[in-house]
Amino acid sequence: MEETKINSRRKPDWLKIRLPLGDTVKQVRGIIDEHKLNTICTSGACPNQAECWGAGTATFMILGDICTRACKFCNVNTGKPLPADYKEPARVAGSIRLMKVKHAVITSVDRDDMEDGGAEIWAMTIRKVRELNPNTTMEVLIGDFNGIKHHIQKVIDEKPEVISHNMETVRRLTPVIRTRAKYDLSLKVLKQVVESGIRSKSGIMLGLGETEEEILQTMDDLREIGVEVLTIGQYLQPTKNHIEVQAYIDPEVFKKYGIIGLEKGFRHVESGPLVRSSYHAEKHIQ
Repeated sequence: MEETKINSRRKPDWLKIRLPLGDTVKQVRGIIDEHKLNTICTSGACPNQAECWGAGTATFMILGDICTRACKFCNVNTGKPLPADYKEPARVAGSIRLMKVKHAVITSVDRDDMEDGGAEIWAMTIRKVRELNPNTTMEVLIGDFNGIKHHIQKVIDEKPEVISHNMETVRRLTPVIRTRAKYDLSLKVLKQVVESGIRSKSGIMLGLGETEEEILQTMDDLREIGVEVLTIGQYLQPTKNHIEVQAYIDPEVFKKYGIIGLEKGFRHVESGPLVRSSYHAEKHIQ
C-alpha cells in the first residue's frame, strides 16, 4: 500500500491559524450566546468562521451539547445528556432569521438515549426553519440513528436540500476512532439518502494513519452507492486525551485527492487541510 505523503508531526505553517475577529463575527457570536445555541463553528473553533459567516452560512448543533458516544477524534462532550428541549427548534429557526443565514447547516450530537435517536426533533427543526426562513436552504449532517430506517426517513421526509453523513475515516480505522458507528452501517445510511433523490454528501479526515489505497477505496465505496459530494480535511487532535495525529498531509496531496474525486464522478469535492464538513456548503446544492 502506498502511504499518503506525510510531514513531521510538528504542526506545519499552513495549519497555524488565528481565529477570526471583526464586527460580523462579534454580531453572530452575540446572537449565538443570547439564544443559547450550540454551533460547530464556535465549539470546534473552526478556522473558517469568518469566511462562512460572511457567505451567509452557519452550522448549528441540535439536541444539546452532550453526546452519548465517545469517538476518539471528536471534541464534543460525552456523557448522559439532558432531556431533549422541544423549544430548541424554534430558537434555532429564529436565530437563523436574525443572523440572516442564507444556507444553514444543521448537525447534532448522537442521542442513543432517545427511542428515536432524536429524529422527531430533527424533523421539527427542519420544519420550523422552513416556516420562519422560506428562502434559506439547508444541509443536515446526521448521525447513523443506529441504522433504523424509519428514523432516518423522518429526516428525509422533510426534504432538506442536502443530507450528509460522514464516514470520518477508512474501513480499517473505523473501529479505532469511532464508537458504536460502523463503516458498512454508514454506507447503508448514505444509500438510503441517495435512493431518496436528495443530494447526498459525506466527509473523511486524513492524518490518522490511512494509506492512499484505503482513501481511494473509500471514495469508490461512496461512489458505488451514488454519493455526490465529498469533503476531505486534515484531522487535528483537539486535546491530549484524543487520538494523536499520525501525519500532517501536504496541501498538494489534498489537491490530488480533489482531482481524483472529481474524476471518480463526485459532483463536488472540497479537499484541503482546513476543510471541514460544512466548508463551502452553500455551493453543494447547486
